[in-house]
Amino acid sequence: MLTRSSIKPWYLIHKWTSLICTAFMLLLCLTGLPLIFSDEIDRAFGYSVTPPDLPETAERADLDAVISAAKARRPGDAVQFIVADPDEPDLWFVRMAESVAAAKPSAFYAFDARTGDYLYQYPLDQGIMNVVLRLHVDMFAGLWGTLFLGFMGLLLVASLVSGVVLYGPFMRKLAFGTVRRKQSARLKWLDLHNLLGIATLVWFLVVGATGVINTLATPIFGQWQSGELAEMIAPYRTMPPVHELGSVQKALDAVRTVAPDMSLSFMAFPGNGFAGPRHFVAFMQGNSPLTSKLLKPVLIDAQTGLAIETRELPWYVTALLISKPLHFGDYGGLPLKIIWALLDLLSIAVLGSGLYLWLKKTQCIN
Repeated sequence: MLTRSSIKPWYLIHKWTSLICTAFMLLLCLTGLPLIFSDEIDRAFGYSVTPPDLPETAERADLDAVISAAKARRPGDAVQFIVADPDEPDLWFVRMAESVAAAKPSAFYAFDARTGDYLYQYPLDQGIMNVVLRLHVDMFAGLWGTLFLGFMGLLLVASLVSGVVLYGPFMRKLAFGTVRRKQSARLKWLDLHNLLGIATLVWFLVVGATGVINTLATPIFGQWQSGELAEMIAPYRTMPPVHELGSVQKALDAVRTVAPDMSLSFMAFPGNGFAGPRHFVAFMQGNSPLTSKLLKPVLIDAQTGLAIETRELPWYVTALLISKPLHFGDYGGLPLKIIWALLDLLSIAVLGSGLYLWLKKTQCIN
């Protein structure tokens, strides 16, 4: 049983970790709310287009024709990725940039995967959702902003754990869920803060922990690129880079024979950080709700179109891939997104009530 002296350190941990991270957690909860429904918002604002209804057909557009159409729109740029939409199998996306290794894309084109017809260009770095996303990801401060928010996430986890430790002694003489409405406003808000905090604890821990993992995406993929990917392309390092690519469609067909029960998530082009100087790398995904979030890289010779090697991603990349959709409730469609949004609103109430309690206490002391 906790004594008064043993409670004090936990109280100080809870107090200071909460105070330091609350403003940033409020920012993340407020910006995270619309991001939960980012797909729906994109459709509402016309940033994405559903492919037109066509008669049922098994035919698919030739990827080489799709890439040629994308290059014709920006003849001076290079193709970096071919991307499939897991929620819309009749779409292909082509990401382009000034060079295949450029960090910033110049265009993101959508094509009908059945006919090869051009559909639309997604507006990059435009609109209110881009502002919301940047605030949520890095506060417009790049990698250091992302890592700073990750540290705030760690403080949040410490605040939640210490809050649980304090909850037992605090509620020892009160029934669970008690809100002393007839007492002072501060006591009423304290009871609400504790009730909402314990009710959203598991969700807040999950979202906080996955958020911390997500902030490490750049170093995690950097480790994979310098480790496992480097090992895959090591036998070919002495060979010259490929200047004339072979058939991308042939490469995709070869990958499908290696991973017949999987579908393409995206394919990186030679010279990109996710591929080698003379290889495509196709990232395949499963077809179940869980395995669709996991990826399996396949190395493909960019001239012959032959699949050379495939291997499982290391555990730390798998943890990142699982954490991303879990963070935004992107596992169970719209019903889960609505639940995530409601829990997000409750978490805003927890953070706001905690800030209110601190301000009231400060006023009483003064």
